[in-house]
Amino acid sequence: MPWTTRIDREQCLGSGMCAALAPELYRLEGERAEPVRTEIGTDERALDAADSCPASAITVLDGARRPIGPRP
Repeated sequence: MPWTTRIDREQCLGSGMCAALAPELYRLEGERAEPVRTEIGTDERALDAADSCPASAITVLDGARRPIGPRP
């Protein structure tokens, strides 16, 4: 099942870490990040980006819509 990725734009600091780690998944739009697309395949880079986000603004959900990232 595909994963879903979301970015809380209010929480995002615009550091660009996610876009640097996974440019196919995330991009900077103005001063904030956004997903290139919300539904993605199972991609470890999405979890890495969620783990690396300094504002913890990225959430990755599995196919059942359970949060799997950022990892504890």
